[in-house]
Parts: sequence; structure tokens; C-alpha cells
Amino acid sequence: MLARSSKWPKTRGTHLEKEPTCQACGGVKDLSVHHIVPYHIDKDKELDPENLITLCEHNHCHFFCGHLFFWESYNPKVREDAAAWLIKVQKRP
Repeated sequence: MLARSSKWPKTRGTHLEKEPTCQACGGVKDLSVHHIVPYHIDKDKELDPENLITLCEHNHCHFFCGHLFFWESYNPKVREDAAAWLIKVQKRP
């Protein structure tokens, strides 16, 4: 596992101030700041704000939307998929 940058806690906090809800369900519990392109694949993207999205653990959005139900995978279209899922959640009967 790649060591995190010492700047990660500040980057994470800044991101959560800007995007304080899960982008897939709107939840506010147990939030994760997910790397769209994992930083072990591209270390330069670890602190890139454009490479971050807020997903929750509470409703498993991080696992299904960010990793496509497989922790060793990632979803390069997570932002689009999360936005589509959020619309479904907001319009559910």
C-alpha cells in the first residue's frame, strides 16, 4: 500500500467542506473521500481535487458506485454514475 501524503488530511477536509454529502445517495453519515483514479495507479492524482468524490459507507455507495462491487476495481465513470443514481434516489416513490 502506498503511503499517504502528509497533505492528505487537509485535502480531505477541504473536499468535504466543498462536497459534504454522498454524491450517490445524498447521505451525510460515514462519508469517504474516494479517488476516482486510485492514487496507487497515478500518485499525482492523490491530492487533485478533480479526482475526488464524496461517497458514503453507510449505504454502501463507496463499494457499489466507486468500486463496482469489487474493492480491487475502480469506476472511472463514478461521477456520472453517482449523479444518475442520486436522481433515482431523489425521485423514488
